[in-house]
Amino acid sequence: MLNIDINHHLAVQAKAVAAAPEIRRAVRAELDNGVKNIFFASAGGVALLGYPAARLLQQRSSFPTYIERAAELVESGNFNLGPDSLVVFCSVSGTTKEAVATLRFAQSKGARVLSLTGTAGTKMSDLADININNPVADDTSSENYLLQTLLIALTILEYEGLAPNYDELVTQLHKVPAALVSAKEQFEPVAAELAAKLSAAQKPILISSAGNAWYEAWYFGMCILEEMQWIFTRPIHASDFFHGTLELVEEGVDLLLLKGEDSGRALTDRVEAFVPRVKGTLHMVDAKAFALEGIGEELRALIAPAVLATVLERLSVHIEAIRDHPLTTRRYYKQLEY
Repeated sequence: MLNIDINHHLAVQAKAVAAAPEIRRAVRAELDNGVKNIFFASAGGVALLGYPAARLLQQRSSFPTYIERAAELVESGNFNLGPDSLVVFCSVSGTTKEAVATLRFAQSKGARVLSLTGTAGTKMSDLADININNPVADDTSSENYLLQTLLIALTILEYEGLAPNYDELVTQLHKVPAALVSAKEQFEPVAAELAAKLSAAQKPILISSAGNAWYEAWYFGMCILEEMQWIFTRPIHASDFFHGTLELVEEGVDLLLLKGEDSGRALTDRVEAFVPRVKGTLHMVDAKAFALEGIGEELRALIAPAVLATVLERLSVHIEAIRDHPLTTRRYYKQLEY
């Protein structure tokens, strides 16, 4: 595979999953001490990696769960944020100013903070009441935060009596790092071909999905294609696609469709059927196409965003090579004051 250290990817995701007991102890302790709601309030694209877990809680439990943009939470507040709150932050650098400001704001309201960081010894790791650190970078961070926030959600569901199979799911999770590498290997030739097609796109690339996979579509468009490659994109949720964006589809328009394994598939099926019908060019990445040995149907549906993230990492590397545009190059982000 192009530009990859397999052992590094295995090690990082193995450590992500190995944090399960630590996450469970920490979250259960907070619940025992009176936490009555949870906020997911990270800054920027990394925030999207916590949203599948937040939605899982909203869909399967009555535990009050809030999704907030970091900077907006500081400006507008939220009546429900207070001493009974646990606020979760994900941060690779541990220094993002909006995230640090929001962490301080949450603590000023009496909330407890749990940070998942990729860099130790930073404000996001040191100021948090609870910190779980795993040295991740852009090529490994998505899977790490998707898996660790999932563990937070599963712990709450178990505590509420809604995940009696918690232990079984965590046992299966230990098979995920190897399964993700296998998915990368399977997808590699597809990634090379798809990268060439997307790099040649003459119009903004439409990206669609639904269910828990939607957040990966949003992330890939905003953080990879826009921020890291300066490619115009239009992420659109599959349920919104037929309320506006469908009119943009014509010959010469590329749409990248990401399909998960939860109830959102029904919505992506509609987009899949429509785009070729009006002569748009459909590119599809389906989490269901990957073997994921030893992982059952329920967990497959829960980790589909991580599966999509891990194979899209391969697509990112090939786009980078074709366009001779390093994924680390920025014009404005953290280069200017704004």
